[in-house]
Parts: sequence; C-alpha cells; structure tokens
Amino acid sequence: MSTKVRIGIDVGGTFTDAVVIDNNTYEILAEKKIPTTHDEGVAVGVVQIISSLMEDNNLLPEDVVFIAHGTTQATNALLEGDVAKVGIVGMGTGLDARSAKNETEIGNLELAESKYLKSDHTFIDSKELSEDVVNRAVRELKDNGAEVIVASEAYSVDDPSNEQFVIDCASKNDLYATGGHEISQLYGLKMRTRTAVVNGSLIPKMMETANMTERAVKETKIKSELMIMRCDGGVMNVEEVRKRPILTMLSGLAAGVAGALMYEKISDGIFFEAGGTSVDISVIKNGRVMIKYAQVGQHKTYLQSLDVRTMGIAGGSMIRVKNGKIVDVGPRSAHIAKKEYECFVTPEDLQGGTLELVRPLKEDPCEYAVVRSQSGKEYSLTLAGAANLLGYVPEGDYASGDLESAKIAWEILGDCLHISGREAARIALDIAMSKLENLVNELIDEYELDRSFVALVGGGGSAAVVVNPLGEKMDIKSKIAKNAPYISTIGVALAMVREQIERTVVNPTDEDIKKIRVDVIEQIVRSGAKEETVDVAIEIDAQKNILRAIATGATELRQKDLNAVSKSKDELANISAQALGVKDEAVHIVGSSGRWNLFEAKIERKILGFIKLKSNSIAVTDREGVVRLRKDKAEYLIFKKKNRVTEFNQFLDENTTYSDANATLPKVFVFYREKMLDLTGMQTAGQLYSILDIETENMEPEEEIIAIAYK
Repeated sequence: MSTKVRIGIDVGGTFTDAVVIDNNTYEILAEKKIPTTHDEGVAVGVVQIISSLMEDNNLLPEDVVFIAHGTTQATNALLEGDVAKVGIVGMGTGLDARSAKNETEIGNLELAESKYLKSDHTFIDSKELSEDVVNRAVRELKDNGAEVIVASEAYSVDDPSNEQFVIDCASKNDLYATGGHEISQLYGLKMRTRTAVVNGSLIPKMMETANMTERAVKETKIKSELMIMRCDGGVMNVEEVRKRPILTMLSGLAAGVAGALMYEKISDGIFFEAGGTSVDISVIKNGRVMIKYAQVGQHKTYLQSLDVRTMGIAGGSMIRVKNGKIVDVGPRSAHIAKKEYECFVTPEDLQGGTLELVRPLKEDPCEYAVVRSQSGKEYSLTLAGAANLLGYVPEGDYASGDLESAKIAWEILGDCLHISGREAARIALDIAMSKLENLVNELIDEYELDRSFVALVGGGGSAAVVVNPLGEKMDIKSKIAKNAPYISTIGVALAMVREQIERTVVNPTDEDIKKIRVDVIEQIVRSGAKEETVDVAIEIDAQKNILRAIATGATELRQKDLNAVSKSKDELANISAQALGVKDEAVHIVGSSGRWNLFEAKIERKILGFIKLKSNSIAVTDREGVVRLRKDKAEYLIFKKKNRVTEFNQFLDENTTYSDANATLPKVFVFYREKMLDLTGMQTAGQLYSILDIETENMEPEEEIIAIAYK
C-alpha cells in the first residue's frame, strides 16, 4: 500500500512554499520553494508546485488525503486597496429606522495611507420591502459602480430573512452579495455591517482566485477537497471561502503558530515567526493560541483572528548610524533596499570595502549602513550578520552565514565608530532585543503568563537571529521549532477544520447552549469536516453577553495524539516537577483520565525566615508530556461521571466565594478522554453544569473526570 500524504502550500508575497507530510507519522517527506506567480495568478504557481512535488516523489493522486493552502491575498488586497466597491442596502423599521440608517452607512474605510474601501448606501424601510423596491435599489447601487451588495438589517441575527431576500435579488441582477448575518451573529449593527462590507469587498477577487485554484487542483486528479487556511489557525473549503473571504485575512500569520503547536511541546509560550523584514509575535497559553477581534486599518471588526503583533525587527533589518553612533535597527531591511546580506557573501566581496550611509527608500533618512566594495557594489549590515558574528546562529541553521565575511563587514563599521566590530554588533543586537523585550513583557503581562514557565519559540528563516539572543537577554527558555523555515507550510498541511459562532445572549439557558452547539457542528461539516471528528468548546463571556461555540474537526478520520509517543509516568513526573519549579521527589501523580495525568506538589514557603506557608501546586500533562495547565493554590477532584451531582457539585460549592451581593465561581478546567474543557467564563453554577453535562453526555457512568478549581 502506498504512503498516504498531506500537502501544505503557503503562498507568500515572494515565494510559494510546499511540503509533503506523511499522514500517519507527520514526518516531512519533501519540501519545495518557487517564486510566487503574480503575473499569471497565484493558482498557476500552486499547480506548478503540486505537479512538481508529485512527479519528484512518485506520488499518485489517490495518495493525497489532504491538501490545503494559505494565502496572503486577502491581506494584500486590503493593504493595497485592491478591493471592490460595495453597495449597502440598510434596513430597519419603526423607532429603530433612524439609528439603523446611520449605523448601516459606513462611508469609505481607510485601509492604508491613501488607500480606501469605497461604499455607497441606500436605506429601505423593512415594511416596504418588495422585489420591485429592492431591485430598484440594487440597480441604482450597481449604476454607481458597486460590484458587491451587502444587506444589513437591524436584528437580522434573530431573523435573517430580509437580508436573504436582498441577497437573492442582487444575485438575479448578476451581482455578488452577502449579509451581515452570514459574517457575525452578534448584535452591534454598525460593526456587523462594517465586517460584512470588508468581506464583500474581497469577494470578486477571491472568487476568481478560488475558482482558478480549485480548477487547477482538480486538473492534477487529486480527489481530496482543497482546503484554505483561516485567520484563526483552522482551514475551510473553497465554497466557504467564496462566501466569507474575510476569514482568510491574516491566515499566513496563523499558519506558523499552528505548525508550532502541532510539532512542539508548547504549554505557555511566545511564538516568533521571523523572516527577513519583520517578525510576527503571538501567544500560546495552556497549549492554545490567543484570539482577538481584528482591525482593518483603524476599524474594528467582528472577525476573530490570531492575536499577532508585528515588529520591523528580523534577519535582514539594517543598521542605522547617526553622528558616529549606532542609533537604531530597522525598520528597513536589506530586502527593501535590494542589497545582499553581508554574511551571505564571500570575504573577497568585502575586502577593502568602505562604510557608506544610504536611503533604502527615497523618503528614508540617510542613516542605513552598507559596505561599498571596491567594485562599487553595496552590501547591507544586518541583524543576521551581528547574530552570526556573536555566535547566536548555530552552524547549519537556515540563517547561518560566513563568519569571516560578517567579521570583515562589522570591523569596517566598528573602525568608523572607533570600537571593535564585535562591540558594534553587540550594540545593534541590544537595541533590537530591547524593542522585542518590551513587547514580549507586554504580552506576558496581558495574558498573565508565568515568566518562570514561559518559553520563547522561534519559527521562520531568521528564528535563531531573534529568539536565541532574546532568550539570553530576558533569561527565559528559548528554542527553535523543528523545521523552522517551513513552519507555516507545515501548519497549513496539519491544520484542522475550524468554525466559530458567536451570539449575543444574556444568561444563556440550556436550550441556548444546545442550539449553538448544533449550529456550529452543522457549519463545520459544511466547511469540510467529518462530523465524527468534530470537537466543540462552549465559552460564555458574561461581561459582553457573548455565547461562543468553537468547533474543530478533521477532513478524514485521524487523531494526531493516538500516533504520538507516550511518555512514561516517571518522565511525566520529571516534566511536571520542572514546570512547578520543584525537585522530582516533591511531585507525585494523583490520577489519570484518558490522555491526561494530574501531578501535585505540596510546596512550603518561608516568610521572614521562619513562618511556613503551605500550598498545593498542580500540573496537568497530556500523554506526550505537554503541560496543559499549571497552577499554584489549586484544588482538584477526580470523580466518576455518574457522581457529577453528588461529588462535583459539592466540590464547586466548596470552592465558590459567597458574599452578600453574589456568589463568585472559581475558575474551572475539566479533563477527560481526549478533551480539555475550559469552564473559566461561567458566571453561574447552572451554566457550568449544563455545559459539562452536554460535553460528557456520551461518556460511560464509570469513566473518570479530573476537575481543577482555582481563584
């Protein structure tokens, strides 16, 4: 039997990367890189790279069980203003009509400097809705240049029929159309309309690309459905991309951290994807990526995407010199300046060179340092050169350069500054790392990560340039992800189908929770997941009255963890001891359930040298040795499913804080089978019991569950 494989393709601005991964072992079998085909369309490059990989590796179409690609096209379209004009049909009636008219009139959205998403607007009283009225409004918008119609009505999340009526009329007039309810089910008409407008503006271009790419993949005779990367780290099928192209925005940023999570043993970490010009930084907490609402330009949307912070610090970042001192690093890179890196050329290229200061772009200050060779060619001083010279880049690393070349170039700079080349490299590296350190500290504080436990994880070609010196400076553990240069492409190949529904619900009932769970399963199956693989997490945000259902699933029956190598109990105890900062003998296993193991350490701390404070610290690891939860002063309970009412209810009550005003629940996590259930957002015991019962309804009465509670 031939090997079954997964193919991941990452379409970047400069290169299109692809990997072939064994579907059973997750081993990389092949990788390839070609220039992105902008002129002929990215689909041409996609089919070229697929065909080449299959031919080179003797793969048959039936060997491919999963194929997906991530694309920067939606992001680039917004940055470059390459979007369609949108016609908005706003609707409302009665007392809400005036506010609905104002809130659905979005105007022109500034995407970047001098780049706008243009929209036109008309308003119809919902009571006067008819085919003639809508057709007249749609034709008027079309005559004014609209290529896409957005239907947006007050309270359409409760009844979307009027929006759907307008969408149908627009389609009969040969226009693309979408509605606010298709993008978000949250109240907030203005933001819902704005999100739908951004989505609508992307539809024509993404339809063209999606159709071409899907057709191209079919020509390879691959039967597996083409999947596209989403901005939250999951994938969806092409049909869903046609309806909701906005979900592919920022998907390239999500792919790298998705790959790191699949390949690395990360519990709490800061992930860096470092290229030549910039580094994208995101947070992993309890083994999950952190998500937030995205902005388009300065405009908030209801698009949930990876929380990523981007800085102009990377391998190719140029060194700035002013008044005889190194004053900054970046934001311009050698790529922008169209210069070669000093550490990727031969020593002969640099011998006898002189230092020059240049402007990478005409509006830039003349402060960027290059070495002009005797032949007149200019080579950039870079952060990669500094990191190589100071020994942060291991031999054989993707960013490893010629040490002698780096030494010559940096000594030319050092001579001009009256310091040694190594001193100059150290100054430049410290400036860059200080910028990154400030941002990492902000993320650690914002997400309440434990500095003694968090790890810095590097991906991308310049991972070692950034992560190794930053880890040393911050005294935080650091490591380079396996196959770091291809980590985004790996993330695409290993991604799961993902869907999310959010609704505005005050104090959700059992019925509300069951309904959103059914709806998100229906949605994820439409997006390409097999229903038997689907896992659903329910979250309640009481402050914003948001009920959220997040579903993940696979396109075929697979479960990565079943193929993983399990650690022994001694190995897991050692990992837990390290996580809790205690000696191995201080940790003991309390119990196990499914893939989960609960370890406890009783820790004594001395106050003023003699008063002893005792506390319980716990760590929950999975069978692979990933610490998925680590807490001090936590309580735990291991109970059988049949004893939920008699044992768990009492446990929750004992850890609830009661006051005259209200009862404050503890934060609760529950572990069973393959599932880690986060119940920290629950506001009432009833909500918590309801979700726990729904999630565990298929368990046998005698199966055990681990519960953790903390304040």
